[in-house]
Amino acid sequence: MLPPELNGVCMDEGDSYRVHPKICNLEMVPNLRRSNSGFCKSKRKAHFATGNNEKENLSSWIPENIRKKECVYFVESSQMSDTGQWLMGKLGRRCNLHRAWCWVFSKRVMCECGYPREQHLEEATKPTVFLGKEWDPRKHIQEMPTDAFGDISFAGLGPKVGQYVRVSADTPPCVIYQLMTQHWGLDAPNLLISVTGGAKNFNMMPRLKNIFRRGLVKVAQTTGAWIITGGSHAGVMKQVGEAVRDFSMSSSCKDGEIITIGIATWGTVYNRGSLICPMGGFPAEYVLDEESQGNLSCLDSNHSHFILVDDGTHGRYGVEIPLRTRLEKFISQQTKVKGGVAIKIPIVCVALEGGPGTLDTIYNAITNGTPCVIVEGSGRVADVIAQVANLPVPEITISLIQKKLSLLFRDTYESFTQGRIVEWTKKIQDIVRSRQLLTIFREGKDGQQDVDVAILQALLKASRNHDHFGHESWDHQLKLAVAWNRVDIARSEIFTDDHEWKPADLHPMMTAALLANKPDFVKLFLEQGVRLKEFVTWDTLIYLYENMAPSSLFHGKLQKVLVEEKERSAFAKVPRVQLHHVSQVLRELLGDSTQPLYPKPKHAERHRLSIAVPHIKLNVQGVSLRSLYKRSAGRVTFTMDPVRDLLIWAVVQSHKELAEIIWAQCQDCTAAALACSKILKELSKEEDDTDSMEEMLTLAEEYEHRAIGVFTECYRKDEERAQKLLIRVSEAWGKTTCLQLALEAKNMNFVSHGGIQAFLTKVWWGKLCVDNGLWRVIVCMAFFPLIYTNLISFREKRLQPMSCLTRTRAFFTAPVVIFHLNILSYFSFLWLFAYVLMIDFQPMPSWREYVIYFWLFSLVCEETRQLFYDSDGFGLLKMASLYVSDFWNKLDVCAILIFIAGLTCRWSPSTLYPGRIILSLAFIIFCLRLMHIFTVSKTLGPKIIIVKRMMKDVFFFLFLLAVWVVSFGVAKQAILIHNEERVDWIFRGVVYHSYLTIFGQIPSYIDGVNFNLDQCSVNGTDPYKPKCPESNKDKQPVFPEWLTVILLCLYLLFTNILLLNLLIAMFNYTFQQVQEHTDQIWKFQRHDLIEEYHGRPAAPPPFILFSHLQLFVKRVLLRKPAKRHKQLKEKLEKNEEAALLSWELYLKENYLQHKQCQEKQNAEQKIRDIAHRVDVLAELLDSDRVERTRLVEQRLHGLEEQMSQTAKTLAWIVRALHGNGFGSEEDVPTTAPGRAPELKEYDSEDKPNETTAQCHVNARSLLYPGSSTVRFPVPDEKVPWEVEFQIYDPPFYTADGKEVATCDPLRDSLEALSKISYNAMDGQIDRQSFHGTSAIQNRLPVNPMGRTGLRGRGSLRCFGPNHALHPIVTRWRRNMDGSIYRKSLKKMLEVFVVKSPLSDHWALPGGLLETGESLPLKLKEVVRREFWPQFQNLLNQGAEVYRGYVDDPRNTDNAWMETVAISVHFEDKNDAQLNSFLHGGDPEVGVRWQLVDKRIPLYANHKEFLEKVTVLLGAYY
Repeated sequence: MLPPELNGVCMDEGDSYRVHPKICNLEMVPNLRRSNSGFCKSKRKAHFATGNNEKENLSSWIPENIRKKECVYFVESSQMSDTGQWLMGKLGRRCNLHRAWCWVFSKRVMCECGYPREQHLEEATKPTVFLGKEWDPRKHIQEMPTDAFGDISFAGLGPKVGQYVRVSADTPPCVIYQLMTQHWGLDAPNLLISVTGGAKNFNMMPRLKNIFRRGLVKVAQTTGAWIITGGSHAGVMKQVGEAVRDFSMSSSCKDGEIITIGIATWGTVYNRGSLICPMGGFPAEYVLDEESQGNLSCLDSNHSHFILVDDGTHGRYGVEIPLRTRLEKFISQQTKVKGGVAIKIPIVCVALEGGPGTLDTIYNAITNGTPCVIVEGSGRVADVIAQVANLPVPEITISLIQKKLSLLFRDTYESFTQGRIVEWTKKIQDIVRSRQLLTIFREGKDGQQDVDVAILQALLKASRNHDHFGHESWDHQLKLAVAWNRVDIARSEIFTDDHEWKPADLHPMMTAALLANKPDFVKLFLEQGVRLKEFVTWDTLIYLYENMAPSSLFHGKLQKVLVEEKERSAFAKVPRVQLHHVSQVLRELLGDSTQPLYPKPKHAERHRLSIAVPHIKLNVQGVSLRSLYKRSAGRVTFTMDPVRDLLIWAVVQSHKELAEIIWAQCQDCTAAALACSKILKELSKEEDDTDSMEEMLTLAEEYEHRAIGVFTECYRKDEERAQKLLIRVSEAWGKTTCLQLALEAKNMNFVSHGGIQAFLTKVWWGKLCVDNGLWRVIVCMAFFPLIYTNLISFREKRLQPMSCLTRTRAFFTAPVVIFHLNILSYFSFLWLFAYVLMIDFQPMPSWREYVIYFWLFSLVCEETRQLFYDSDGFGLLKMASLYVSDFWNKLDVCAILIFIAGLTCRWSPSTLYPGRIILSLAFIIFCLRLMHIFTVSKTLGPKIIIVKRMMKDVFFFLFLLAVWVVSFGVAKQAILIHNEERVDWIFRGVVYHSYLTIFGQIPSYIDGVNFNLDQCSVNGTDPYKPKCPESNKDKQPVFPEWLTVILLCLYLLFTNILLLNLLIAMFNYTFQQVQEHTDQIWKFQRHDLIEEYHGRPAAPPPFILFSHLQLFVKRVLLRKPAKRHKQLKEKLEKNEEAALLSWELYLKENYLQHKQCQEKQNAEQKIRDIAHRVDVLAELLDSDRVERTRLVEQRLHGLEEQMSQTAKTLAWIVRALHGNGFGSEEDVPTTAPGRAPELKEYDSEDKPNETTAQCHVNARSLLYPGSSTVRFPVPDEKVPWEVEFQIYDPPFYTADGKEVATCDPLRDSLEALSKISYNAMDGQIDRQSFHGTSAIQNRLPVNPMGRTGLRGRGSLRCFGPNHALHPIVTRWRRNMDGSIYRKSLKKMLEVFVVKSPLSDHWALPGGLLETGESLPLKLKEVVRREFWPQFQNLLNQGAEVYRGYVDDPRNTDNAWMETVAISVHFEDKNDAQLNSFLHGGDPEVGVRWQLVDKRIPLYANHKEFLEKVTVLLGAYY
């Protein structure tokens, strides 16, 4: 019964669920968790009705593949519910109601799983299968489909939605990884950051907290990392969540989301009932309530994903740790391929604060080879490790750790037993011993101002000691840096003096950086010596185009070309990308005036050009980028300018920074900039996305400015050479010129440049001096003998003397003279044409009219010449396209065709008058042609441009006007006139009269006042009068006058006021817009006129026919090719062109330097620089303050030690005096140094001078290899048997051997052990140790090197010494020419190593010797059986370098390994003998020659053997 205080109170949920008062019907489902599921389902029924396919797929996939755990056997437990315990602790005995609540929760019947009876299935409370059995989680907890997954939304915390799933603790990691990458849509990470530490809230210094948050977010954001935490809203998880929250609030959408994954225990999550929904919660609303959570924990709202691990229990922490460990290991074994780079996903552990669990996590991470970053200053375990990490391992003693624990674990220090302190000491020693995996982040340490740098440095430091050696190690580190996009780490950690990079070694990573659009790395590689002309090969360029971003516009155009070729050639599938496909697209962008950049190969060459390039990965297996370059190295480079090819590839994808870097390497930089501008402008026309289009146009304008900048530098230096750059034929850019590219791209700013206009002016004046006045030219045209006087001056000195023929030709071939002669001729033609039309148009043509016909024929011949004259070899279609694209040419053709039509009608007497009318229309068009002539004028030219622009506005305006005119005209005509059938009068009434109304000619009859029957025809029979409006019998109008007046007023309102003012506004806008750029537009269009008259024959029409006749004879009869005009296009000699391009390249560097100086002088840039310097200064002051504080603390600590020792000394003196004597000198305590030593961080290569360990290390690893047996922890100081270790109680372990007959007994029974003869030959087993006679205790031999933490023989074959043999086969490392490779003046060795499929380590080809055998089994696996005797002879001839104990992980207190290491060295390239011995054993065993270095990672202490060999041979180590 309930107490009276709680009558009517119904608890619907267990301790971990929120109480929902509205849900009280528990009869729907058998248990509460299912009732919650039903509530969730009904609550979101409408949401699922509108769910998309993705959510439906997720709702079906997750229950099929992911399980949860449920207790299926209820066994009553004596424990109180955790909520009851919490209430008892919180409320105590405050009042009757509080005591009643405590009584309810304390009396609730709990199961051994931690859940109350109500939260079990009905079958679990009435079991028949398990009746009478004890509760066993392995049997009584079963898996079933999960019922909690979907989206999670935190109530009251905004619209942010995460994703969650409840999984069984036994879920395979591959399933969870598949869920995250395929169904949650997460990209595979470039880095995995596992953050561990205190699970409860702790205090950190504000500055350290900010540094940690900033650094963690930066490394995650820049590298694309996943952050994995415990997911709860407390401790280090809360710190990570707040860091992510601050980043999200301060960053833009472009920065991307930081993936933060919380892996928590389902049974410890407070308010988890709201997450249960069998069909998925989309979203599930979660309430974060820290005040009521009790001993449970809430999820952190700033995490993006949650994996809730369920083992079927409630309230038990740490359930998620095994699954988290397996998942992290699985992810770290995955290979991510991006941009041609394949890397195994690296993992790093970051530790803050923490307790025993954190220490275990760090120890396991170090043991598994995972680098760890410890944040000093965060407290507890992190500070303990950080404070001793700088000490040599022998100085890390039990007493030191005990002292640190007493200071840093003040609240819980009493709970530490002696055994626990010993265990902590052993683990910390092992952690510190692996310095290559341990990084201590200290605030204010030089070069480590941020956590992100410490994390990445830790990973690189660990990779140097991993299974990557020589060049492989550095290459692996570079791959990591590129994947993280951290060029700062690459500069500081990789490109150092420790390794000399060859440019060819960087080519694969250069390709990866290009594909991933990482311009900083491209720039870095160029600084390190990569030459683009060597880097860009045929295969590389094809590979780059094949791997373009599918979203790019150029990729779509390229695929379209491939599909068209497939359809033309009837291929079964789309052909692979070849460079002639690229050339086809580029010609569309650059214009047909350019030649193909990559010509299509002939049929004989097709096979060579289409070499298959497989998918590229930077790994050991398969084809790699490095092998691609090795294969391509011998091929001839296919292009003249590989830098151009790479620039085009970057530009077509709008990679701004990449293109900028590559353009800086270009030689033909002006043409390159103009070509890029043209390409980008053409692409922008087809781009649908407005932002992308604007970016392309902005980038095109930027390249135009670069071309202007370089040309300006050239023009200032040398005008003549700069103008040569304009007309030089560029072979690299399709045999076009800079000027032509600028015109094709409509780069008005470039064309209007003063230098280019000066060049055009020079072309306009021909061989005449440009300072000749126009009046002088006109005078000389009128009186041509004056050209032989000094009235006209010529540019060429040889023409200054009197020479009739040359001066006459020079004068009359000048474009300015040809232009004015043509003007005079054209005006004469128009005057004569007008005279004939108005005065002399007879039925029979007069001689004047025949002159007009002859004149027109000369004009037709000139237009034909312009159409067919092809000096550049473009072809007829291209010339026709260029001809038609010009507006004035189209006007000429139109005038000529109308003239011919009129002439045809004119010859027939019946159509004489219509012919004159048509010829009059032709005259109008011929007059309009005068506008083109006046464009050369600086005054009239801009005005004509404005008129042309306004004509476009008029056409758009007429469309709007037509709507109102037609609508009003039709309505007016229908209201006033009944059934008008005359089409001409319908047009007049609807269009003509309505149009005239706009200008004030209002019809008099529209309002009925001025109605007059005499002005109209009643029946519409009079062809010269309109039909009368509707009228009655009295001849009075009957139409609604009020309606017509209203329509008229509205019509005039909208047309006269609105539309006409709109037209005026459009004209005004066009005028202002053109007026701002009128000078540029005029200068741009001036070129067309100059080019036209530059190539035009000298004689004006009709005398131009003689020139046409001469041209016909040369081209058609004599077959002479057309000559290119050198003034507009000139092909230079190779030497001259090379000198000109070198000069341009030099001035381009000046331009870039000048531009950089201008940017520095920019006010905004100065402010940014000052702000940066202030920030740096503030950081330096801050770090200096921290460093000073640290030094003061060290000195105070040293002073405290000194005072403590002084006090002990005084106490000893007092005791000695009281004892009437003095103690021995050994009893006198030593005084501490007056100043504490400063901290120093050691790298793996720079360890402190530790005394060579006399004790074994590998033999004391806590987890015995190949088993689950855990050794008793033995710190270094307790290894010797002579040192007392009272609590030492090692377990006994002996593995079951397959060959029992050849093994010693499994147990330590007296009967079995009494048969063994130690320290002698026991049958065929040699039990004699190289270290003398072994001690025997309890009938078992004792390890001569000390304690190992394990009794028995482990997985070794015999008690006592187990003898092994380790051959060390070496040869000299040689260069390509056969000479011995040297480093630091010493020769370098290569050693023969093997790797079994069950091992992660390379090792020497040796091992334990079987009974009666002379060669180890591992060696036999790689050597052919028939060569075993020969190899035995090699060993007999070798030099013994070591004989003794081996520090092996398999050693125990009673069994250990001893070996003989023999050096077999091949001196003079005679190692081919060894190659004949190999490959006779197991094919799965890996073998290789490994470069010998001090960081070589080998099994056990094989490295020590190698060092002895290098000393023996005098080699580098």
